Amino acid sequence: MRRVALAASLVAVSGALTAPALAAASGTPAAVHVLVTGTSPAARAEVARAVTLAGGHVDRSMAVIDGVSATVPAAALSELRAAAGVRSVTVDGKGHLQGLDSTLGYDVGGDDGSLYNIGQITHAKDAWSHGWTGKGVDVALIDSGVVPVKGLTSGNVIQGPDLSFESQDPALEHLDTFGHGTHMASIIAGRDTASTGSFYAKGDSHSFNGVAPDARLVSLKVAAADGGSDVSQVIAAIDWVTQHARSGGLNIKVLNLSYGTDSKQDPALDPLDYAVENAWRAGITVVVSSGNDGANGNALADPANDPLVLAIGADDPNGSDSVGDDTVPAFAQKGTPARYVDMIAPGVHVLGLRNPGSSADLGSPTARVGNRFFRGSGTSQSAAVVSGLAALYLQKYPSATPDQVKKALMATASVPSSVKSTLVGVGVPDVNKAIGAALPSLSAATQLATGARGTGSLEAARGSSHVSNGIDDLVGEQDIFGNAWDGAAWSSASAARTSWSGGSWRGNDVTAAGAGADGSWDGHAWSSNDWTGHAWSGHAWSGHAWSDSGWDGHAWSDSCWDGSTWSAAGWSTDGWQAWAWG
Repeated sequence: MRRVALAASLVAVSGALTAPALAAASGTPAAVHVLVTGTSPAARAEVARAVTLAGGHVDRSMAVIDGVSATVPAAALSELRAAAGVRSVTVDGKGHLQGLDSTLGYDVGGDDGSLYNIGQITHAKDAWSHGWTGKGVDVALIDSGVVPVKGLTSGNVIQGPDLSFESQDPALEHLDTFGHGTHMASIIAGRDTASTGSFYAKGDSHSFNGVAPDARLVSLKVAAADGGSDVSQVIAAIDWVTQHARSGGLNIKVLNLSYGTDSKQDPALDPLDYAVENAWRAGITVVVSSGNDGANGNALADPANDPLVLAIGADDPNGSDSVGDDTVPAFAQKGTPARYVDMIAPGVHVLGLRNPGSSADLGSPTARVGNRFFRGSGTSQSAAVVSGLAALYLQKYPSATPDQVKKALMATASVPSSVKSTLVGVGVPDVNKAIGAALPSLSAATQLATGARGTGSLEAARGSSHVSNGIDDLVGEQDIFGNAWDGAAWSSASAARTSWSGGSWRGNDVTAAGAGADGSWDGHAWSSNDWTGHAWSGHAWSGHAWSDSGWDGHAWSDSCWDGSTWSAAGWSTDGWQAWAWG
């Protein structure tokens, strides 16, 4: 596994295996095939030297993991793992990369980043076998949209409003041109076919399943092909979910926000923090990625810094299904004494669905696995995993409050022995154990009111992430319509769940007033706004936003969707580029 920012990381194959005893009859030292991941692109030569010094030989240089595949003496694994420049060493139990001979194009049980293995690590598979698959629970996904690729076409996705800059183009409306949203959707609720819990638990190599295969995704698109999205669009989307969670046949119980800005504004004043708090108080469990800018600091991204929501950091399983030997990858923001992550979840080399032709797909071809799949690393993926776990829990306990869901998942998590608990919150959740325990009492679970007011600066909420119309950046106290931002008026309406009226948000016509027969919300012309002449496009989303320093192979960095917003300065080693679309 490795790092990512928007979402994906590269592929480490491997199985959750210990080194097999391969000693020959002659008594020669046992040799094992391994993947040796480096700490950075510059460390690859150092990794190769470490292999040689350990008595092994390099079979193949692998830029996508900053390392090599190699054959080494089994007795030298500990020495190799401790060598300078080496981030991880995983044993390839089959002696080859990926089980490409399987129907899905990878080894379901032997691939560390497969959702089958993630289901084992988090015990989601055990929950499936007891019938808890997320059925009846809707998960709102505020992201870059979702495309109808196999795995997301079995009745598991409906379209909410498209609030992105592409909503005015009928050919792009609702569709994920960036690639991040499709990846997140597949992790949360991907499913080739509707089936049964026992079927999902078998991990049939002919079928792809997300963490909550029977949950339903409600997709709200806010980001365009280059990741361009203003924080006011994200706030509008959160407000929409809060107001419409139970309308039109919806049952939104979970909100996934694999997004964050590098804002340093006090959470008590910040409008993005306030928006997620309002959703939480409305009975929606909000799951937010902690950020992927760990190399530059550990303070949580906004709104993961809000004390109410579930702030999720990344976990590296290190080639086994046991949590005890897990570590926290360097890219993941872990928090500070003011606010640590609540828990961690697998977020390295996660193998989700590929969005062919998207910006991520074009920019990170080495992250592709076969024709259908794509690898990514980042706290974006980790948040998506926990959103799926929350859906499983809420099927069992549909009346649970967000505080009770948070308490239940945290109370049954396991802490890796290799790290201090403050860096991982309470560790990796065990959803089957949580489901098997009694629902936490309200008195034990209810969190103290934060006193947040949401009257702060919209510009400060953006941090360093701004969109541009090609001439000017959108800055100051104005939203994407160019209207003045009145924090006091908005926060009052948001708390009262009246910021939306029909298809208008804060008086601006954004989308149709209601859902169509197919469950989708048609776009509404954003006319009479001077930005529509040239459309705002993503600009200078460097270092922070919906990035995922982790689309394997160096791409989908998450230093944006996490480190600080829908930025993409991390989808690749060179940073994210704005790709022309259409």
